[in-house]
Amino acid sequence: MGESSYPVPDAVAYLTGRWTVDRSLADLDTGAGGSFHGTAAFRPSDDGAYVLHVEDGELSWGGTVNRAGRTLRLVPGPDGTADVMFADGRPFHDLDLRTGRWTPRHPCGRDLYDGTFTVVSPGEWHVQWRTTGPAKNLLQRSVYRRQ
Repeated sequence: MGESSYPVPDAVAYLTGRWTVDRSLADLDTGAGGSFHGTAAFRPSDDGAYVLHVEDGELSWGGTVNRAGRTLRLVPGPDGTADVMFADGRPFHDLDLRTGRWTPRHPCGRDLYDGTFTVVSPGEWHVQWRTTGPAKNLLQRSVYRRQ
């Protein structure tokens, strides 16, 4: 994902709203692949302490299609950055889109998730996660477009 980046002074303000999500998934060990297509909504929590990131859609993998989704929390920082948490409050990664590009890392057990976030325009951003370790060898690429 070597595209040009679009600087964003405030990650949470930029992300707030509704997006379509198109994601490709590849198991690099087996060659299996799949896709996710759905929506992502970023909206303030009831108490305003964070923004909920709720994805909902269909996951196609191995010839089977199932409903899938996830929920994350974005806790705004004072400088336009954010801390991304899992739905239960555990830390996931930090997020700084002020240059339009960010590369977080998340250890998960003995596996390692290396991400690349790229904002390409006011209405589109991309995420790539490369997961390596004894349990996984995966590549996920997502394109988000503002609805």
